[in-house]
Amino acid sequence: MPGGFRPSRDGFAFTNSWPSQPGVVLPFRGRQVGFGDAARGLCGGMVFAALDYWHAGVTPPSGQPAGGTPLYQFIVRRLIDSWHIPAGVGKYYQWMNRADVGRLSAEREWPRIRASIDAGQPAALGVVTVASARPDLLGRNHQVLAYAYEQSGGTVTLAVYDPNSGPDDGVRIAFSPAAPGRPTKFAHNIGIGRPVRGFFLTGYSAATPPAVG
Repeated sequence: MPGGFRPSRDGFAFTNSWPSQPGVVLPFRGRQVGFGDAARGLCGGMVFAALDYWHAGVTPPSGQPAGGTPLYQFIVRRLIDSWHIPAGVGKYYQWMNRADVGRLSAEREWPRIRASIDAGQPAALGVVTVASARPDLLGRNHQVLAYAYEQSGGTVTLAVYDPNSGPDDGVRIAFSPAAPGRPTKFAHNIGIGRPVRGFFLTGYSAATPPAVG
């Protein structure tokens, strides 16, 4: 099982907790939906940015950046990148409206995630926590980075960097493939107050973070 990335070393030393300040408002289905008010979190930007520093072989800055600084602007930019507008936002919304996201996670997404980790590439995941047709609830979903896994007795346990939990190497998502007629169940200790309904691999391309290069 390849590893390499470790939240305690390669993740940001601060958590995904920000004061209210200008974020990102994006058009979706004919209305403006807020995704990036910093007070609501910048999880996808932190995942992508931490992975950018890891690819660059540089430890991320330890101090939380203030609004308007180069690192803050970079994290916000990477948040937008992580949504893959419009298709990526549409996928979250589609999964919010499906009852079989657990099965899709185990049968379709997990083999792709495993292949990425086996190839030495941590896998950025979109985590679906909401079952709703309301687009204004899109921001209640989450993003993490899977960097290692274990399989035992039919249970898969993913080790993940969770921006909400900070530099914690003990954060996990566990699941077992669904038995016939039964949904896939997920257990987790991610820093969110909602269950995990499913997750999918999100496309990642490296970018050069501030003060690197």
